[in-house]
Amino acid sequence: MPTIRDVAKLAGVATSTVSRALSNPARVNRYTRERIVEAAAQLNYVPSSQAQGLSNGRTNAVAVLVPDITNPFYFDIIRGAQHQLKAAGYTQVLVDTEESSEMELEALHRMRSADGFILAASRLTDAQLAEVSKTQPLVTINRASTPSVVIDTPSAIVQALEHLASLGHRRVCYVSGPATSWSSQKRWEVLDEESSLRGMETCRIGPYAPKTTSGAAAADAATRTGATACIVFNDLLAIGMLQRLRERGIRVPEDVSIVGCDDIFGADFCNPPLTTIASPIEQAGRVAVTMLLSQLNPVPGATIRQRAVMPTHLTIRASTGPAPDNVHG
Repeated sequence: MPTIRDVAKLAGVATSTVSRALSNPARVNRYTRERIVEAAAQLNYVPSSQAQGLSNGRTNAVAVLVPDITNPFYFDIIRGAQHQLKAAGYTQVLVDTEESSEMELEALHRMRSADGFILAASRLTDAQLAEVSKTQPLVTINRASTPSVVIDTPSAIVQALEHLASLGHRRVCYVSGPATSWSSQKRWEVLDEESSLRGMETCRIGPYAPKTTSGAAAADAATRTGATACIVFNDLLAIGMLQRLRERGIRVPEDVSIVGCDDIFGADFCNPPLTTIASPIEQAGRVAVTMLLSQLNPVPGATIRQRAVMPTHLTIRASTGPAPDNVHG
């Protein structure tokens, strides 16, 4: 394989001149550049991405940080980001922050060699994100304080409320996610406000880790609230609740209705199939990459997009049904 030294020798210039001509053409005299390009073509020389990265300070690597790599919700974000990065000639570096804001912040500080970052469901505070964004190109998914892709689950929360109201439910329990989850707090705010407009009562329990193993404790707590329906932070937690309710002989949806969020793979396979909020998760990963690349490779005169909102909708399955007769009849 021809090397940069071979090109330099054929063109009669220094290797550093070849590097500049191929990575930053504006810094090299036009006639010299043309001679170098002709020599490179003659030798079929292809500059390595690593060498290009050394010359322009880029690694062509983007770090994608997720709170829990085992959560199927993040599978589609990772896949969407991967496809979009690959098409643009970038490598994806995946980091599992284990639902820890400390680990997330540490990863951002340690991985300064990455060209940019995509933070899915960041557990950092708005102040921390603002500070990091001053020195690191980044896009968040489901935050509002930085360039962000927002999955609009609050609007589907309204759809879920209307669905439950049409079934006669008057008291709804929100099973909240992690205390540091921005989206969990936004869902609760919308649920609390919209339920009062409909003459419905709401209560909130949690926070709970967004895993099936947290479902048993959440189900036990929910049964003590007197609510006939639960809107749950995510599908994993909701599926764990279904398992516990079945163990206790509490029927879904005859005794209590359950609504999840994310429509992950398997949400329609559980018993009963889960009513849930669906969203274009893979597309969110793609859009996040597009927004980040516009920061890394700005086009003169173009406006860099700061926010993208992804639509959501309620998918109705068998885990929701009419409120028990002894409650509303």
